Amino acid sequence: MYRSHNCGELNASNINTEVTLAGWVQKSRDKGFMNWVDLRDRYGITQLIFDESRTDKTVFELAKTLGREFVIQVKGTVIEREAKNKNIPTGEIEILVTELAILNAALTPPFTIEDETDGGEDIRMKYRYLDIRRNPVKNSLLFRHKVAMEVRKYLSDLDFCEVETPYLIKSTPEGARDFVVPSRMNEGQFYALPQSPQTFKQLLMVGGMDKYFQIVKCFRDEDLRADRQPEFTQIDCEMAFVEQEDILNVFEGLTRHLLKEIKGIDVDKFPRITYDYAMKTYGNDKPDIRFGMEFGELNEFAQHKDFPIFNAAELVVGIAVPGAGNYTRKEIDGLIDWVKRPQVGASGMVYSKCNDDGTFKSSVDKFYDQDDLAQWAKITGAKPGDMIFILSGPANKTRAQLSALRMELATRLGLRKPEEFAPLWVVDFPLLELDEESGRYHAMHHPFTSPKPEDMALLETDPGKVRANAYDMVLNGNEIGGGSIRIHDKATQQLMFKYLGFTEEEAKAQFGFLMDAFQFGAPPHGGLAFGLDRLVAILGGQETIRDFIAFPKNNSGRDVMIDAPSTIDESQLKELHIRIN
Repeated sequence: MYRSHNCGELNASNINTEVTLAGWVQKSRDKGFMNWVDLRDRYGITQLIFDESRTDKTVFELAKTLGREFVIQVKGTVIEREAKNKNIPTGEIEILVTELAILNAALTPPFTIEDETDGGEDIRMKYRYLDIRRNPVKNSLLFRHKVAMEVRKYLSDLDFCEVETPYLIKSTPEGARDFVVPSRMNEGQFYALPQSPQTFKQLLMVGGMDKYFQIVKCFRDEDLRADRQPEFTQIDCEMAFVEQEDILNVFEGLTRHLLKEIKGIDVDKFPRITYDYAMKTYGNDKPDIRFGMEFGELNEFAQHKDFPIFNAAELVVGIAVPGAGNYTRKEIDGLIDWVKRPQVGASGMVYSKCNDDGTFKSSVDKFYDQDDLAQWAKITGAKPGDMIFILSGPANKTRAQLSALRMELATRLGLRKPEEFAPLWVVDFPLLELDEESGRYHAMHHPFTSPKPEDMALLETDPGKVRANAYDMVLNGNEIGGGSIRIHDKATQQLMFKYLGFTEEEAKAQFGFLMDAFQFGAPPHGGLAFGLDRLVAILGGQETIRDFIAFPKNNSGRDVMIDAPSTIDESQLKELHIRIN
C-alpha cells in the first residue's frame, strides 16, 4: 500500500504505531542535525521528523533534497510531539521516519500553496490543479459535494427519481444564445447544448415518471460576470399532478433542510411577496431582506413644490439609511458620483438629513419646508440620525437605480452578513414582457409557463397584465431557483406561441414534438430548478461561484488552463462541412 493512514487522522492514540503515509511536501525546516517536513494530503497535515541520531543516514540525506510539492512516501513510527500544535488534529504527534521514497519530484510552484497565497487570480486559473491543493478551494469543492449529497438524499426520500437527459439536443429559442455542435453524419445540421432540460422533463411527466430530478449541466452563450459561467449546474426538478402550492412546499422544505444540515440554521416558513410588491418596495425581483431600507414613494409630498426635477419625474422615491446622518459632505458627494456612474445611470441625487432634535436639513431646503421633509421621513421610515437619499425619473429606471444604491449602502454598512440567511418566494410574475425595440412580447420565464387561469381573458385585451403561474426562490438578494406550473394541453400551448409571435409553422418546427406529446394524455405538471453553483456559494458565505467550480472559465469564457476554446484542424473542419470566414 502507498499508505496505511491519511495525513489528517493520526493522533495520540496512535503513538508507537508503525504507519505508511504518502502525500505532498508542504514545507520543510532543516536545522542541520534535525529536519522536519510537513506532509499534506486532502485530509490534513502530519509532521515528519528526520533525526540524525535516529534516522538511517541515507534516508536523512535524502530528506534534505525534498522541495515544496514533492510527492513522497514515508514509513515510520508515530511518536509524541514535543512542541504540540493545537491548531491541527495531528498536532500532538509526529512520524519518526525510517524509510523515504520520492514518488515524484516537483518544479517550484508559480505561487505558494498556502491558504493566503501570493498568486493572483490569472496565474491560479492557469495552474488550477495547483490551486485546488489550497485549503480554501479544496474545502469549497468538498462543501459543494456535501450540498449535492444532501439534495439527492432529500429528494430521493420524497420518491423523486434521478433521470439523465441528453446533452445533444435541438436548438430552440429559450431566451439565451445556444452553444451549437456540428453533426458530421448530418451535413449542414447542428445540435445545441441544452440551456436547461425543460422540454425533456415535461416529456418525462408525460411518460408517467411523476417526480423527476437531475443535477445537470446547462449551457448558455451569454456575457459573463462573477456569478455566471457559460456552463453551469442546475438542480432540475419536475412533478406531475401538482399545483403551485405543492411545489413551493417541497422546495421550501429542501432549502430548509439544506440550511439545517449544512449551516445548522432553523428557518421558519418563507415569506411570500408578489412581483409587483418586490419591484415597488425593493426595485428588483430578487430582494435582499436581511436589512430594511424599503422604498418610500414621495410623489405626493415632493411634486408641485416648484422643484422642476421632481415635478417632471414619473417617480420620486427614497430610502432611509440607518445611521447615515453623520455622513460628511465628502461622503455624500462620493455617493452622488457613485449613482452617476454609467453602470447606475442616475443624473443626480437629493438627500435629507434627519437631525437628532427632530429637524431636517436637505439639499433642497430652498423648495421644501420642515413639514414636507417630515413627510419624507414618515414615508421612508427614517429616524433621527438617519439620512434619506432620493432619486427621480422614469419609474422602472429609477427603481433599478435606487435598488443598486440600496445594495451598495448595505454592503458598505456591513448589513449583508454572509452567515445570516433570509429566504423568500416571489410569486405572480408577469407572463409576458414587452421588448420596446421590437414591439414584441417575450416570455418572462419561458414559453411553457402557464398563465393564471383567471387572467386568460387578458391575453386578448391586455397581454402585459397577464400573470404567470411562476415563482422564484430568493436567498440573500440572489435568485437561487425558479419555476412554474407548465402548460399541459396543445390548445393553450399554441395560444401561447401565437402571443409570442410564432407562426403555426414555426411553432410546429420548433416544438411540434412537445405539442404532439400533449395529445397523448399529458398530466398537469410543474417544477423548479435551483442554480447549484450559486446556492452553494451563498451557503458557503461567498459572493462568487468560481471557487466552488473545479475548473471554471474566466470572464471571457476561456479556460486558460487548457487554452479553450481553440482552433481545430482543417481536416476536421472539412469532415464537419464547415468553412471559417
